[in-house]
Amino acid sequence: MIVSIPPALLQQIVLVVGALLLISAVTIIGISRLGRLRRHLVSRLREVSPYLALLAIVFIVNSFVRDHGQVLSWLLDWQVTGYIYTIEGDLVAHIQTYLTGDFLTLPVLTELTARVQEYTGVVPADQVTAVFSMVYVYGYVFLMVFPFFAYLSNNRLDTFRKLMLAYAFNYTIGVLCYVLFISYGPRNLLYPEVQSLMYEWWPRSQFVTGEINSNTNVFPSLHSSISTTVALLAYRTRDVYPGWLYVSAPLAVMVMVSTMFLGIHWGVDVVAGIGLAVVSIVLADHVTDEHGENAWLLRTSDRVIASLGRYLRLGREWLSKLRSENADSQGR
Repeated sequence: MIVSIPPALLQQIVLVVGALLLISAVTIIGISRLGRLRRHLVSRLREVSPYLALLAIVFIVNSFVRDHGQVLSWLLDWQVTGYIYTIEGDLVAHIQTYLTGDFLTLPVLTELTARVQEYTGVVPADQVTAVFSMVYVYGYVFLMVFPFFAYLSNNRLDTFRKLMLAYAFNYTIGVLCYVLFISYGPRNLLYPEVQSLMYEWWPRSQFVTGEINSNTNVFPSLHSSISTTVALLAYRTRDVYPGWLYVSAPLAVMVMVSTMFLGIHWGVDVVAGIGLAVVSIVLADHVTDEHGENAWLLRTSDRVIASLGRYLRLGREWLSKLRSENADSQGR
């Protein structure tokens, strides 16, 4: 669980992502929209509460499956690592070699990395590792969280609803694949040709990645699927938030490259993640109307709320009766 992350590291992530969210909220969402969101926050949250509840349930169930699903994975024993390596070979090793070698000899980067090294003492290869490590952790969290605020700030909530459903489909299908298929990442299969660059440069990052994944859960890449989902929805809403498209699309590409450069995912995982994102958005479109509403989810939510209300009334009546009986017994 998230409580297992060291407090100092968790605070660092919250501060960095929080700063990115604040800057982006002011520059991309805009002060006027943020003002309207503040005034109508409760009513808008009430409108989308069934979708938020569904996503929360998906996260809880997925957390349980990730913790206990490996038993079923090993019983099925569907090993796919060898098939993936047969398809792409040493692609990840080549990416690591290029980005820490020839890539740094490009004229536009040579002077920049030299100046950074002069002021920080960090060699160019480690600078690349640092950038992609921060993108993998901070950039991904920012990319996933910012759309919550952006689409909740919009007067039309259809995109927010579809975002919640697309996230739910991504995680549900993704975790199902993690249970069905045993796949080791390139850093586990091809070491030392493929290095665990982020863990070597930033050892504490293992506390974060260890909470959301395991060595055998790499197909498909959920980092890639969520990032692609966000970028595709940003393209759809480019008329509302043009700046968000220019931020999310390059960042999504960097997240996908980072998963391979850091030796965490194969290229096949990334391609599968992109496909999963497309499928998730198509499914979200299919199960919603023109307002982004899902009739079944709304009916279920109404029934749950009605049932909870009924049980609360029964509870209050029972407590009232109990107090009355206690008062009568004390009076005697």
